Amino acid sequence: MNEQDILAVQSLLATPKKIAIIPHRNPDGDAMGSTLGLYYFLLKNNHFPVVVSPNQFPDFLAWMPGSENVQIFEKDKKNSTKILEEADLVFTLDFNALHRVGEMENVLNSLKAPFVMIDHHQSPDDYAAVTFSDVAYGSTCEMVYHFINALGKKSQIDKTIGTCIYTGILTDSGSFRFPKTTGTTHRIIADLIDLGVENSEIPTLLFDNSSFDRLQLLGRALQNMKIFPEHKTTYTTLTQKELDQFNYIKGDTEGVVNYGLSIQGIVFTAIFIENAEEKIIKISLRSQGDFDVNLFAREYFDGGGHRNAAGGKSEVSMEETVQKFEDLVRKLKI
Repeated sequence: MNEQDILAVQSLLATPKKIAIIPHRNPDGDAMGSTLGLYYFLLKNNHFPVVVSPNQFPDFLAWMPGSENVQIFEKDKKNSTKILEEADLVFTLDFNALHRVGEMENVLNSLKAPFVMIDHHQSPDDYAAVTFSDVAYGSTCEMVYHFINALGKKSQIDKTIGTCIYTGILTDSGSFRFPKTTGTTHRIIADLIDLGVENSEIPTLLFDNSSFDRLQLLGRALQNMKIFPEHKTTYTTLTQKELDQFNYIKGDTEGVVNYGLSIQGIVFTAIFIENAEEKIIKISLRSQGDFDVNLFAREYFDGGGHRNAAGGKSEVSMEETVQKFEDLVRKLKI
């Protein structure tokens, strides 16, 4: 954030306000961590914040402090809309284009309140009065830490805020393995641990709390995996029938795409998940090194994200989607 942005935010927060805090649709650990961390920070500063999520967050994040207070737009559109319309200020975190909130976009477009964006994805839209956007950061949670520090209020970061921030940094960094994990990232983590954040307990809550059905679903995804060793690529699929067979709930496929990169010599991997209700194939893409899945997703699958982690969608059948992907892979030079 530059000095002008800092002064603008300080002015916006100078008096108590009703504040809506919004993550993207299908919020992950970084989206929930950043919004809930900011929520507790704003509470400390005598504001009246509410986190309004476009839809339900995964069950494996339900332990997070404040998660029970999150307003779910899809569950209660009337009250959610009222909260948004009465807000004096709106923060959008971990996304930079309003279409990322789904149906809630129509409400956001009608609001008169100023927006503040905090995000680390590429090509931000121009909808916010203040935009803190920087692709150099590995997570929005790390940006929230710096945001609070820039306001001169680092001392207000306590164990609760730190737990939220830690969660997002941990998940979006691939447990500190991704290239954007810097020395500064680790220094922040050390600071949070010193505040009492349970660094040994949080990974267990996030990653070691699977149901038997979830493990069975992972097994099916691994069985479905195909490999193109000459193109350093793998992909796997999960149909709606397979999701139903193993009693899928939101969050059960989190992280499954990363297994493709664990194979020696693989640089590019994808997972294709059928969503019969939305009539789409949801696509997650991951890579290692210089192969840019953000560009790949933008060009071929109506998506985007980061260089090494992106997503997209397809509105044709699973068979047609996979065939398109295979044809593209055979032309790649990785």
